[in-house]
Amino acid sequence: MVQKDLFELHADICKTLANPKRLEIIYALKAGEMAAGEIVTALGIPKSNASQHLALLRACGVVKSRRAGVNIYYSISSPKIISACMLMKEVLMEQMEGKKTLLKKLRKSE
Repeated sequence: MVQKDLFELHADICKTLANPKRLEIIYALKAGEMAAGEIVTALGIPKSNASQHLALLRACGVVKSRRAGVNIYYSISSPKIISACMLMKEVLMEQMEGKKTLLKKLRKSE
């Protein structure tokens, strides 16, 4: 039963990460903590949109937040999240490279 619960949590986090803007937020936070306004500026998205994405990331435990005066600062909750995202990015880049190689072979055979 515990393993089933773990798979449910894993799926929930994967669903949360299945959004390009949320991935952009994660990569923006890779260098360290940022204020909500800095995230809005870095991504070039409306504040309300950023707030929704940050709330989902926080609810799943991907990011953590702290308040300092009127500012809310966000950071990645575990460096392993960055590692997991970077690993998936490497897999995708390898797949893209393989597709480019296949396309070149197909073009040469025409």
